[in-house]
Amino acid sequence: MTITAHDIPVWIDPHNTECRFPDVSLALIEPNGLLAVGGNLTPQCLLTAYEHGIFPWYSDGQPILWWCPDPRSVLFPDELRVSRSLNKTIRKNIFTVTLDTAFAQVIEACSKTRPEASGTWITQEMKDAYCLLFELGYAHSAETWFNGELVGGLYGVAIGRVFFGESMFYRQRDASKVAFTCLVRQLDAWGYGLIDCQLSSQHLATLGAREISRRDFCGMLMSDCRLEGHPAPWRFEI
Repeated sequence: MTITAHDIPVWIDPHNTECRFPDVSLALIEPNGLLAVGGNLTPQCLLTAYEHGIFPWYSDGQPILWWCPDPRSVLFPDELRVSRSLNKTIRKNIFTVTLDTAFAQVIEACSKTRPEASGTWITQEMKDAYCLLFELGYAHSAETWFNGELVGGLYGVAIGRVFFGESMFYRQRDASKVAFTCLVRQLDAWGYGLIDCQLSSQHLATLGAREISRRDFCGMLMSDCRLEGHPAPWRFEI
């Protein structure tokens, strides 16, 4: 097999403060979407990446890996699907859902190693970077509480009127789905047009996520990321 330059992800100097990423069309086909290696997790670098449809995903002991898969899993807020059973759970009000009240706790819970996985991709470096983005008003969390205990939630990054979902967790059935549903409904009310789910999963597909081409996704970012988003900290208004 002949190896070409297109088969090798681009190296980014970790000391490069300009955070210039290669064109996403250069991402590898296999593994799907691997675009670059290296760089850093400064706020400038992360925000530049997200604006171009790129996100970091790597494990402890690896250099930072940057991805932009094709196709892309997204959820348009007005296409949210809520099952009867989930709606019933929400109407029972057994959970309390909040926004931006326990970001560090949420990302810590998301970082815990799952029984079926070896290691975690949410390294301490990642946690520190996203907590800084939270302090700067770009990262947000949705939390689900039961009797005062955090039982589920999710976090992500917002630029303009796009929310880039990163990870979710649950300790009680439907807790993460309730947080996600409440957040999507609020984002819809605020006029957000796109939620990035990165890679497709059965869990998100049941809530209405679907795949679109990388070209279409990045085209939407060019307009939606330039719109004025809702100011931080986020609180429910519906």
